[in-house]
Amino acid sequence: MIGFAISDEFLGTFVPILVYWVYSGMYICIGSLERYRLHSKIDEDEKNLVTKSTVVKGVLLQQTVQAIISLILFKITGSDADAATTQEFSLLILIRQFIIAMLVIDTWQYFIHRYMHLNKFLYKHIHSQHHRLIVPYSYGALYNHPLEGLLLDTIGGALSFLFSGMSPRTAIFFFSFATIKTVDDHCGLWLPGNPFHIFFSNNSAYHDVHHQLYGTKYNFSQPFFVMWDRILGTYMPYSLEKRANGGFETRPIKVSKAE
Repeated sequence: MIGFAISDEFLGTFVPILVYWVYSGMYICIGSLERYRLHSKIDEDEKNLVTKSTVVKGVLLQQTVQAIISLILFKITGSDADAATTQEFSLLILIRQFIIAMLVIDTWQYFIHRYMHLNKFLYKHIHSQHHRLIVPYSYGALYNHPLEGLLLDTIGGALSFLFSGMSPRTAIFFFSFATIKTVDDHCGLWLPGNPFHIFFSNNSAYHDVHHQLYGTKYNFSQPFFVMWDRILGTYMPYSLEKRANGGFETRPIKVSKAE
């Protein structure tokens, strides 16, 4: 009997893509509520330098490239990783793999991201595409130049997968989690009770600072922790203030050199 089974490799590749659009769609609905926004809807429409249709096309292009590379990576490493996981699986191992993967992808993305700001050629021709979204929104999270998407997200994800030793099945959950976190960081909203705001200092307000003109040389860390910003002096503290017409806004806090 010939049957069809969906492999873990397939799910590990395409579930995070599905999660991206479903989770983004949820934030599109909430985004109509002005009282939760970090920028007004008017600012989103007027300040951004790229149309939303262009953003959608750019994200789909990046996800296509990521899918192809992910399938190749799973093909090369998948069977060995699955065998190891079948022999030795526990919650402790899962947590360890998640933590290692988070640290690896954070380290990779911090230094590549920061270098793309420091190198004028790379910023002008590659990374500035992402910063056309001065007012970030959920489904623009992965709007990058294709080369940046390859360097920052695809290679970063591959390294976290390889260094953590996770299986394709574990990768389904990790990369879905990372996708949700990335979308949340770009959603442009500050929601009460949001667990990402409670457990992570690196959140939508923190990343919003980086997208503003005053913060482009700060808050490079993404998507989980802020450790590299703090260690290397690129951390910009901020306050979250209520706007007169509803919603919130981030304001940088000046820290004296004596401190």
